[in-house]
Amino acid sequence: MSSIRLVRGFVTVGGWTFGSRLVGFIRDVMMAAYLGTGPVAEAFLIAFSLPNMFRRFFAEGAFNMAFVPMFSKKLEGGEDAEGFARDAYWGMAALLTVFTVLGMLAMPLLVLLMASGFRGDERFGLAVLFGNIAFPYILFISLTALLCGMLNATGRFFATAAVPILMNLIFIIAMVIADFAGWPMGMTLAWTVPLTGVAQLWFTWIAVRRAGYHMKFRRPRLTPELKRLAIIAGPAVLSGGVVQINLIVGRQVASFTEGAVAWLTYADRLYQLPLGVVGIAIGVVLLPDLSRRLRAGDVAGGRASFNRGLEFALALTLPAAVALVVIALPLVQVLFQRGAFDATDSVNTAWALAAYGIGLPAFVLHKVLQPLYYAREDSRSPFYFALASMVVNVVFALGLLPFAGYLAAALATTISAWVMVGQLAWGARGMGEAVSLDDRFRKRIWRILLASAGMGLVLWLAQGQLTAMLAQHGARYLALSILVGLGMVSYFGLGAVFGAFGLGDFKSAMKRS
Repeated sequence: MSSIRLVRGFVTVGGWTFGSRLVGFIRDVMMAAYLGTGPVAEAFLIAFSLPNMFRRFFAEGAFNMAFVPMFSKKLEGGEDAEGFARDAYWGMAALLTVFTVLGMLAMPLLVLLMASGFRGDERFGLAVLFGNIAFPYILFISLTALLCGMLNATGRFFATAAVPILMNLIFIIAMVIADFAGWPMGMTLAWTVPLTGVAQLWFTWIAVRRAGYHMKFRRPRLTPELKRLAIIAGPAVLSGGVVQINLIVGRQVASFTEGAVAWLTYADRLYQLPLGVVGIAIGVVLLPDLSRRLRAGDVAGGRASFNRGLEFALALTLPAAVALVVIALPLVQVLFQRGAFDATDSVNTAWALAAYGIGLPAFVLHKVLQPLYYAREDSRSPFYFALASMVVNVVFALGLLPFAGYLAAALATTISAWVMVGQLAWGARGMGEAVSLDDRFRKRIWRILLASAGMGLVLWLAQGQLTAMLAQHGARYLALSILVGLGMVSYFGLGAVFGAFGLGDFKSAMKRS
């Protein structure tokens, strides 16, 4: 895969992910309007976070980081890649079926683990009820993630990037029907969670079959390949578990402030848009490409892929981070403040968004740097780094709590993310020429920073001029559109003037294969 094709892959996956996150925003706006930040909202958000937390623990992050390089190497070597994938798929299905049942039985304990501040009020009972309904989602979405890993390894990014849109559309339809029929919104959303998992698995299964893989049932068994996968994935799973402990710490801190779980969740949704568009695109495309190049001994190609991935990530992430900090309040007000979501909710969510925004580049750089380790089948180093960042997260979350309240959770997440990136970068120093920074990146990074700072100044000045419009119910949409437009024009204009990027970079990526 040439650098042009690599960037084209980033653009393809990023474009579809942007579409998914855009539909997801509509879902979140509707959810905020219907539920606000009250007990039902907080109970559902905790219940929904449980299967998603374990999904990242078992599948999307840790397991696939180990599975994709092994599957890619078997494809390149002409080995039985489908047989290996079948063993992994049906083994995971058996393991997660048992885990799902155990999780449902232990739901009260899991809710306390995530939000002990719920103890003794109505949020606890609701969270347990919603959690038992939603938890089977982990089985369906984890199997979907494995199938998506297969598609990514073969260069088929469309289905992987498009499938989340299906989930968001189902949520939107469910809320519309519930509102029309008078169904309880919290219960409707809880039942929608496993339904979306079934739909996503079915969609991806069809895509895998069309790619030529039939994945027929095979009795789960521990083959030598799966043993090797377990050895590689073990530390990665533990690393993923450490990351999820950071999430638990944040939720625990938030659960003691009424409404804070929702404030942090909606802020998380906003910064996840650029993180998802750039970070997921980088992770999906870069890991298989690096794995193939390392197997082939292509040092120059690996270096070019790594540098272009890094450049692409920062060129889009740094301005997004600046915007999330500078115009946090207008973003939250326009997107979420309606119905049950009031002005106080907007202010508190905006503060959380600004805290997350500072860490956005770190969250994306993490996704660029971590594949360097997994492509070499080194999952132990990221685990040790994650342990250190977990300690940092816990110390800052608890240490800042008396001074910053619920914001301690967001600030600690950001600080620990930068600590993780520092460790990953430091550990990569000995990986050789393939991961060294080239002259093009060294020249462009400072210009990207300068263009981002200039854009931030433009947004700050424009926000002051648009204060009256942003306060008007109808005009605020136009005001936010003006801010976003000014941000894009100023960033890309200044970037072109400073030489931060060539205007033909993305055109070439889209035209050439």
